[in-house]
Amino acid sequence: MRSTRLNGHTIDYDVTEPAAETPGEPALLLLSGWCQDHRLFAPVVPQLAARRRVIRMDWRGHGEDRTVAGDFGVEEMADDVIALLDTMGVARVVPVSTSHGGWANLEVSDRLGTSRVPGTVVIDWLMLEASPEFVADLRASQDEATWREGRQRLFDTWLAMADCPPVAHHLSAEMASFEYEMWARSCRVIERAYAGWGSPLERMAALKETRPVAHLFSQPVDEAYLRAQQAFADRHPWFEPHRLGGATHFPTLESPAAVVERIAAFCAALD
Repeated sequence: MRSTRLNGHTIDYDVTEPAAETPGEPALLLLSGWCQDHRLFAPVVPQLAARRRVIRMDWRGHGEDRTVAGDFGVEEMADDVIALLDTMGVARVVPVSTSHGGWANLEVSDRLGTSRVPGTVVIDWLMLEASPEFVADLRASQDEATWREGRQRLFDTWLAMADCPPVAHHLSAEMASFEYEMWARSCRVIERAYAGWGSPLERMAALKETRPVAHLFSQPVDEAYLRAQQAFADRHPWFEPHRLGGATHFPTLESPAAVVERIAAFCAALD
């Protein structure tokens, strides 16, 4: 990974150039959720980079240097994304975010407009209003006395008892390496986002300029969740939900081929 200073913070990123690139095609910018990093995308980068420039970026405090001066949230995360794109001279980009990295993804999309962000992909993001159980786990993870228990309940939900070693490793070795401060911050920011917007679907509906948005997901598996997204798509034809058929919250690790196929098809339709 390379490092640069943006907005007073060290930001880690890397770039994978395609063997053959069509001029004018937007780059892909891969953005993880909170308490994750670029390793979440390792299984999909080689295939995605077959014809497009692929950029991976770690949030401030999520790279090799995990020290953070002051607090930050969605606004500052978007500031860092835009600063990196500007520094690199990226003219057009399709952000691809996982989980609650989606809040910053949509903020970036809103600020840059459709001329620079012609489409957006979000992966396994809880699209409906936050359930009382989810809010309880977010709040438990903000309390220094209960954060480990709250985090473990989230881990158990995300793994869903699946036999998937890459996901189990991601949880136990990668996400678990982040300490209380970042977990508390992440859960605080996520809780505030749901309280402020209601749901990611409502945030999408509020975009100043609509553009194609694809949601690739495996959780939750119940039909009502899919039907709610399909009903939203009926009212907003630019939105397309795609169930991937996995069990866990991490399709890039569990179902990388399906993720690559959907992203490639989505981008091809933009060109």
